[in-house]
Amino acid sequence: RHKQLRDLVNKGFTPRAIKELAPRIQEITEQLISNVLDQGEMKMIDDMAMPLPVIVIADLLGVPAEDREKFKVWSDILVKGVEDPQPEVYEAVKREQEDVHQQLKEYLSYILERRRFHPQDDIISSLLSAEIDGNKLTETEILDFSILLLAAGNETTTNLITNGVRLMTEIPDIQRQAKSDLSLIPSMVEEVLRYYSPVQAPSRIAKQDIELQGESIKKGDIVVAWVGSANRDEAKFPAANTFQIDRKPNQHLSFGKGIHFCLGAPLARLEAQIAFEKMFTHFTNIRLKEAAQIKRTPAPQMFGVVEFPITFSL
Repeated sequence: RHKQLRDLVNKGFTPRAIKELAPRIQEITEQLISNVLDQGEMKMIDDMAMPLPVIVIADLLGVPAEDREKFKVWSDILVKGVEDPQPEVYEAVKREQEDVHQQLKEYLSYILERRRFHPQDDIISSLLSAEIDGNKLTETEILDFSILLLAAGNETTTNLITNGVRLMTEIPDIQRQAKSDLSLIPSMVEEVLRYYSPVQAPSRIAKQDIELQGESIKKGDIVVAWVGSANRDEAKFPAANTFQIDRKPNQHLSFGKGIHFCLGAPLARLEAQIAFEKMFTHFTNIRLKEAAQIKRTPAPQMFGVVEFPITFSL
């Protein structure tokens, strides 16, 4: 059933389907840059890395422009972590996430009903008309996927773009190389994904008993897969702790592997590539703003920052 659902949803995320989104992503990115162009500085997350994926996902789901900020708030809560590892803190965050999940279901149900009678060129309309073995998807299946898309495709891409800009400021040679040769940007994105993995530690459930490097894992055990560590494995990546803009091959695990490989990988790659290309086209000398205090996001499974203010020259 999972494979049937995944194959169905994957039709909206084929390389061809994603390529058709490029002009719209370029338009959004240009607008976001134009908003700060004459200021010489920007808040990387608030001004670009957050609104770009939110607007794209909102467009895909058919969400009106006036509701995008609300969507961002909901998305942040869905992937929220805790700084104080106390049971009552976990419970409070869990209740907050359950409330948001319900609010999202109610909101998306309203859009779903409108699309049932007036289909448009968006994912909800496509899922409403789709069939598996002659059966339509249930409303719950459509709503659950839409919420998953929002949660999975927002902060991860925000972190990818911000982590890339962070690396540009930490290793200025990245800017020089990519700006002088924009064809390096796709491999640069892959190396950002490996070097500063946006998702550090996804969880999985063991399907069977297994012995792994002297450790016993039982069927049903929850396993934390430290992708951030695997992506720095010296046995797999020569000079693993060195950022190489043209690294090939680069078989990182930042999008997962197997039946749960990230559906949105082509979209995340495209958004990051366009964001970096537009920045290199308009900006030079990208730097972390002087005296900026950088705070890590509290979600332990993610690798990102709360904000990353930069300055630039034209």
